[in-house]
Amino acid sequence: MQSHELLREVIKDSSAKQVAADLNLSLSMIYKWAEPPENIAGSGLANPLDRMEQLIKSTNDPRLPQWICERAGGFFIHNPKAHSPHPFQVIPATNQIVQEFADMLGVIAAAAGDSHITKAEAKDIRRRWEDLKRVTEGFVHCCESGNFAPVKQPAAAGPPERATPSAAPTARA
Repeated sequence: MQSHELLREVIKDSSAKQVAADLNLSLSMIYKWAEPPENIAGSGLANPLDRMEQLIKSTNDPRLPQWICERAGGFFIHNPKAHSPHPFQVIPATNQIVQEFADMLGVIAAAAGDSHITKAEAKDIRRRWEDLKRVTEGFVHCCESGNFAPVKQPAAAGPPERATPSAAPTARA
């Protein structure tokens, strides 16, 4: 679906007048966003969805879609790219996702051991939860494509830190 098509559907299902008022824009601008790009080429303004897509592609920074998803009450997980046509066995891939889950539970158990969770511990729990979601999405994507090569490859940012029950939490900026 193209961005202008999505915006057209959203505007149809909500009040274009209210959107214009909330964004302090003209009603005609809201309707221009719902038109194909060739119809608004002269205005020099792409719709906000296209602009966000351009910004993400320009910066290649995953914090942008993550921020948008968080504001919408969700989270962003990048789909893994298939690097090999050869499907690997499911068992090693399954073991990885189970290990990530166990690691997250270990962090939770260590944090909750004293019946009080500090901000640093909450941050560690969040980090492990995000890692688990990332690995799980990669696993599901590999299941759908029948290719487990990406599951066996380490993440581009390096392996995630492992928290141990005996490790003292550290404050991070």
